[in-house]
Amino acid sequence: METINQAIAPKAIAPKDSKIFYSLLQADFAVQWRNRRALLASMLVPVVLLVAWRMLVKVYGGPFVFSTCITIGLVSVGLMGFANTTARDREKGIFQRLRITPASTRQIMVSRILVQLAQMLAMVLAVFILGFYLYHVNLGLLGYLLGAAAALIGGAVYLGLGQAVVGLISSADTVNSVSRFVYIILIVAGTVGELGVLGSAGKKIVLWSPYGTVKMLLLSGMTHVWNSTDTWALLATIGYLLVFVWIGIKWFHWNAD
Repeated sequence: METINQAIAPKAIAPKDSKIFYSLLQADFAVQWRNRRALLASMLVPVVLLVAWRMLVKVYGGPFVFSTCITIGLVSVGLMGFANTTARDREKGIFQRLRITPASTRQIMVSRILVQLAQMLAMVLAVFILGFYLYHVNLGLLGYLLGAAAALIGGAVYLGLGQAVVGLISSADTVNSVSRFVYIILIVAGTVGELGVLGSAGKKIVLWSPYGTVKMLLLSGMTHVWNSTDTWALLATIGYLLVFVWIGIKWFHWNAD
């Protein structure tokens, strides 16, 4: 009798990995849309800077100002956005609930990262469009494509940095404080140091910091001019990415305990 019941009972069919991931991605985009005020706030920083730096566009050129604004925007999304959101969701137990679903841990994190990269790409497009209409700066198709590609690479670095902060710190409030501190250090030291205010040694440190290497890649992509320094900047950027990701994965906890 038991054998007959087993034969009659329908077998549970596990959903395909692609369907699970697509559903997860849809949910993450929906959550991001519901938090669109925070999304717009993070995207507003580079846009406001671009409008305020009209004179710098005339002095240093559009690509230089665009690369600075986008770099600051990438730091804002990666640290102020991704790190704080991840820490809050972990503290609320969202990750623990997601782990009992058919979605794998890899799918959970990749989905969130893709949503953040899409946000970064939208921010880059906003800077390009605004720069074109405000200052009539046309980078050309190649400049736009290479600039966007460089922004995605740089964005991955700051997402990795945000993941490292969340991995090393369990409290959401502490993550918020630390991410703000790191954000200020990167932005202030980067914008001031590249002008030589911190001296030649300080300028070199800034140049080869995550801020400096990402900005170099952006500037090279927009102007599509490449040299050996840019190659080293690319290698340094990839190195930063690997280190941040390694820290973030190794010490990340799925609960706040």
